[in-house]
Amino acid sequence: MKPSIDIEYCPGCRWLLRAGWTAQELLTTFEAELGAVTLRPSEVGGTFRVSADAHLLWDRKTEGRFPEMKELKQRVRDHIAPERELGHSDTAERQNDGR
Repeated sequence: MKPSIDIEYCPGCRWLLRAGWTAQELLTTFEAELGAVTLRPSEVGGTFRVSADAHLLWDRKTEGRFPEMKELKQRVRDHIAPERELGHSDTAERQNDGR
């Protein structure tokens, strides 16, 4: 079964569009690897969390900011498809290693 991504966002903060855009970017990049992306309104204010099969990949409160899409894609890739290259979204270190 393919992994699923869960994006939990704060509806009171009006972050549905950000969550939707994030879902679109992840589905576009990982369409062959992902089974689903779920958007879930949070009951806790200020929440923006991204998880893959219950493994937390990003928490806005812990990180102190929203993710740059490049770094979120790298975290998703590292968790669900570590052998996959992301082209221009890869880290310079990974590109130089030939991984």
